[in-house]
Parts: sequence; C-alpha cells; structure tokens
Amino acid sequence: MTISQIFNIANLVVIPFWLSMIFLPKWKVTQKVMESYLPFVPLALTYVYLFIISVTPENAQALSNPQLADIARFFSDEKAAATGWIHFLVMDLFVGRYIYLEGLKTGVWTFHSLALCLFAGPMGLLSHILTYWVSTKFLKIGNTEESISASS
Repeated sequence: MTISQIFNIANLVVIPFWLSMIFLPKWKVTQKVMESYLPFVPLALTYVYLFIISVTPENAQALSNPQLADIARFFSDEKAAATGWIHFLVMDLFVGRYIYLEGLKTGVWTFHSLALCLFAGPMGLLSHILTYWVSTKFLKIGNTEESISASS
C-alpha cells in the first residue's frame, strides 16, 4: 500500500465518527462507539507504522532538539507529512470525543464545537470551553456545582 493510499484511507476512517457525533449524538450506536477507545486503535497503529518508517537517524537527531527549519525539512517528505497528518486526525478525533462526551454529560450544546474541531481541533476545543462557560454562567445549563448552587 502506498503512502497516498494510507493517507486517503485514514481520512475516510474518521468521517463516520465525526458525522455520528455531530448529527446523531443521542443515537445509542454513536454513544457506545464513542465511549470506547477502539476508534483510535487503527489510526494510532497507522501513525506508529508511519512514524517508524519516516524517522531516520539524521532527522531523529534534528527532531530531538527541534528548530523550525528542521521541522519544515522533516515534513517536506511525504511519509513524514502523512505521519503528521494522521497525528492531527487522531488527536482532533480524541478532542472531539471529549467534547462529545462532555456535551452528553452536561447538556451543553456541542454541534458547532464538534464541526470546528473536525477542521481545526484547537479552535473546536476553545469553542467548547467558551460554550460551556457561557452555558453554565449565563444559561444555567450543565451539571456543574456552580449551576446547581445558583439554582438552589
């Protein structure tokens, strides 16, 4: 299998998880799947494989004391770029899973944060943090001590 094929398959693998969290959050299948770590196993194994085949002794030494120019050279290689991209896919999905599960637990709306997280993980996380704060502080939504004590 080529690096391009691995890259394309990895991109497709995450889509059902994102779509189910965004559009079917209350579906029992979505909840059961996202409560598990199993969605991450194939992606993490793919990452490990690509990491092993993309790191050479030379770039390992350069990456041990990273400089921006060294990182840029490392990611100019297709294998390294695919490795980095799959790292993003795994971590963004993990953050998305956190947002999703927190939304279920607290009742805070997550649709927009999950959509942002799909395309830009840290922005989705920031969106969720702000939404959670607004929801608990001003809308009294969520299972926090603050909202419980405010309603007493």
